[in-house]
Amino acid sequence: MSPEQIDLPSVLADVTAAFQRYEKALISNDIEVLDELFWHDERTVRLGAGENLYGISEIRKFRAARPAAGLYRELRNTVITTYGDDFAVCSTEFTREGSERIGRQQQSWVKLDGGWRIVAAQVSLMS
Repeated sequence: MSPEQIDLPSVLADVTAAFQRYEKALISNDIEVLDELFWHDERTVRLGAGENLYGISEIRKFRAARPAAGLYRELRNTVITTYGDDFAVCSTEFTREGSERIGRQQQSWVKLDGGWRIVAAQVSLMS
């Protein structure tokens, strides 16, 4: 891949919009949109702050059981990088009101069937 294929403006704009849509769905607990944005495959992985989820079925169960309160967060140091037309990595830090901990989130996105989908995600918390 040549350097010119990294962060193509139209691809970067599309992934940024998908990332922002994910964030809005996350803090409003819009399970339908969250489910849409994850790849519907048993190879999808989400390693959370307190759980390891392997496959879309486990991710869906987690989302359905998760409390809907206290999900708002502030993002900082967000970096979105695209590679060619169909792969991207989104990394961010987040904080929640009332907590001193810094959260970290990283997602791998792939363009599948015409839409951007998360194929792998990791969330962790620092003291």
